[in-house]
Amino acid sequence: MGKKRVMVPAEKLDLSTVKYEHEVIKAPHLTGLMLKLFVRIIEAPVIGSLIISLLKKQNKIVEMLQNTVIPEAPMFKPEFPPQEAEPSVVIVDEEGKPEDRVESALKCLPHYDPASCWSGDSLPSFRYWKIRDYAYAYRSKLVTPSMVAEQIISVIEECNYHKPPTPLLVSFDAEEIRKQAAASTQRFEEGTVAASHAGNPLSILDGIFLAIKDDIDCYPHPSKGATTWMHEVRSVEKDAVCVSRLRSCGAIFIGKANMHELGMGTTGNNPNYGTTRNPHAPERYTGGSSSGPAALVASGLCSAALGTDGGGSVRIPSSLCGVVGLKTTYGRTSMRGSLCGSGTVEIIGPIASTVEDVILVYAAILGSSPEDRISLKPSPPCLPILSSLENENSLGSLRLGKYTEWFNDVHSTDISNVCEDVLNLLSKSHGCETIEIVIPELHEMRTAHIVSIGSETVCFLNPDLKNGKGVKLTYDTRTSMALFRTFSASDYVAAQCLRRRIMHHHMEIFKKVDVIVTPTTGMTAPKIPPSALKDGETDMQVAGYLMRFIIAGNLLGLPAITVPVGYDKQGLPIGLQLIGRPWGEATILRLASAVEELCAKSVKKPASFYDVLKTK
Repeated sequence: MGKKRVMVPAEKLDLSTVKYEHEVIKAPHLTGLMLKLFVRIIEAPVIGSLIISLLKKQNKIVEMLQNTVIPEAPMFKPEFPPQEAEPSVVIVDEEGKPEDRVESALKCLPHYDPASCWSGDSLPSFRYWKIRDYAYAYRSKLVTPSMVAEQIISVIEECNYHKPPTPLLVSFDAEEIRKQAAASTQRFEEGTVAASHAGNPLSILDGIFLAIKDDIDCYPHPSKGATTWMHEVRSVEKDAVCVSRLRSCGAIFIGKANMHELGMGTTGNNPNYGTTRNPHAPERYTGGSSSGPAALVASGLCSAALGTDGGGSVRIPSSLCGVVGLKTTYGRTSMRGSLCGSGTVEIIGPIASTVEDVILVYAAILGSSPEDRISLKPSPPCLPILSSLENENSLGSLRLGKYTEWFNDVHSTDISNVCEDVLNLLSKSHGCETIEIVIPELHEMRTAHIVSIGSETVCFLNPDLKNGKGVKLTYDTRTSMALFRTFSASDYVAAQCLRRRIMHHHMEIFKKVDVIVTPTTGMTAPKIPPSALKDGETDMQVAGYLMRFIIAGNLLGLPAITVPVGYDKQGLPIGLQLIGRPWGEATILRLASAVEELCAKSVKKPASFYDVLKTK
């Protein structure tokens, strides 16, 4: 029998009694034949239930959900208290035209000097081409979108013959890309060409190449969620809302990017279409589940991509691949037209090589759904004015919250040391103050998250799994589903009671600080076991390290961004995560831009990089 545990109300918790506990996940690491055998066993009626029950008890899930009295009422989706206005921002109209919001975002950015960007004299040894570089090249007739399209098509077609294979896209149509690029090229050639004006582009995003994760609708491509069967039961008849907004700005979509099947993994492993390789080290994972989007951006094949983030799926691969990934506040972007549109932890967010490109794409896609505007009452969307003199004052006033024991709980001290150095640079260069904080009940937060996302996933998939599609899932997805199916209705309600409790803890912290800072992941890109390529892999210890600092953004719906800040001793990228107040995207984008500038000289060219903006 379990021993009853009673939690004190959240507002009465004495933080001086909170002790940090290192997370140890008890579960086997399996690949190949052993993984197949394990799945057979846990899917068996009696013995499977016993094994899953034992694993849940060993990881204190049963103790937390069934033996504990949680005094808080359930919070079935994030509920936020009213927030103060952010300083030095421009408010944009979420119901207006996406291209108008993008124009507003463009005016917020620092001055663009083509001479310094294209001469090469004042540049660091390597930097990614930015959206404004492409825009300048198009308007100056250095290249056309059609010319860039041919470069991209050539590389993607060659990738099929790489050894090892580099499956970046699961749906790709060269003629569809050419058609979009030709339309964009024609817009640049229309009208009177003057020194200050070239053609009639729809926005700064016209002719910019983007990839869309395979769980977001992008017509005419199917949305498979990187399964082998989802397109058979769900048709795509139009773009997702976010994709439609980008299309109206002239963006060109190169196809549907690879991902961990149904987003149910943190490495990016996918036996169905092949596992995407990390551009910095092809023998290592990209991170997941938005593996393809992050790898495409990091390798230079597109300026930005859209991913989904229900458990770090934008931030983890962005960090491991050395690019920028924004997880918006829950409800800030519409989820209509995505496979995970009915959950309470997921968002659609941009991945790009630079913070300014994330800002431009974010400006295009933002805008809550009508139902979220009613239930969440979002603060007006804002963008940071990085070009203003007030920007430095706004940076200097920021208070950064750091829970040192948690911050340092990483696989290699390279990660915590590099991130700590950046905090010191922020203090020295901008006057940002780092304040020690305590975040209680981290284990409870992780438990509440896995029960929430797991139960919602089962609810979404059940009709198809009952029709025999379950056996077509990969073995690691089937392992996760075996666990998720054991969560009861009372488990789900208990998790929502924990959500309210943990939201209280974080809102109290945000009375003292403006941003919570952590490493993005607890480890850099893990190696891909050769035995995992054919049948997949389950490694909860690796998942624990990759998700260590991720969960608050999803369970509580808080905005968070990862920015590349350096490398470990093996040359693998390290990301710093900035977690903001509800609806506080402008603040974390401002701080991320400052971090990026401080770390610009350390950016390294990935081992797998393609310069598709060839002007000579």
